[in-house]
Amino acid sequence: MSKKIFSVLTGVFAIALLISLTSCSGHNRLSRAESEAGWILMFDGETTDGWRGYNRTGFPDGWSVQDGTLFCSGRGGDIIYDQKFLNFHLKLDWRISEGGNSGIFVLARELEGRPIWHSAPEIQILDNEAHPNVNPDQFAPALYDLIPPAVQNTRPAGEWNSVEIMIDRGTFTIWQNGAQVVQTQIGTPGWTRMVDESKFPLEYFGKLVPGYIGLQDHSDEVWFRNIKIREL
Repeated sequence: MSKKIFSVLTGVFAIALLISLTSCSGHNRLSRAESEAGWILMFDGETTDGWRGYNRTGFPDGWSVQDGTLFCSGRGGDIIYDQKFLNFHLKLDWRISEGGNSGIFVLARELEGRPIWHSAPEIQILDNEAHPNVNPDQFAPALYDLIPPAVQNTRPAGEWNSVEIMIDRGTFTIWQNGAQVVQTQIGTPGWTRMVDESKFPLEYFGKLVPGYIGLQDHSDEVWFRNIKIREL
């Protein structure tokens, strides 16, 4: 084999190895440890498999895959992952547009004629800097309209935030960017009183029954990636 051919082959091998390593360390993948621990990848960065519109059978226009993210253009309606969860640990990253608003829903049930927020607690997504006058429980990453975040560490519009949400036998905990920001207990007298004093319908809202994970279309651009879940 000539030195020239060997040099070319070595270069090709190096490029292939680099691509392989980049792919393995990229977003929207499970590590070996995560796979062994039972994590489920809810978005593979390439397709919308597993997702559909709320109270719809198909996936709506207005949502798409864009550069390895699940992107909402603000014209598609809310979407849900087509599997129900009760006790779970959910992780994802979100990025909001300037002035934008969105949310992450948990324990959602499809109720005919009712919006998703009638049943599903929402973790707020917001460009906080563009909305300085909202109530404290409406800033990201609040439990929307119920509990403000104990720590405010939301990054500006255009930057990524990492969120973890866990519901474990009624204990509802939210972390953002490594800090615990909300913890409450679903189904207690305190929870019932809080919901009853809110805009949410007590009859349907935040029940400890298996429900869907949802992403909100609030008519603003928002991006999601690294969406994964583990049942507890």
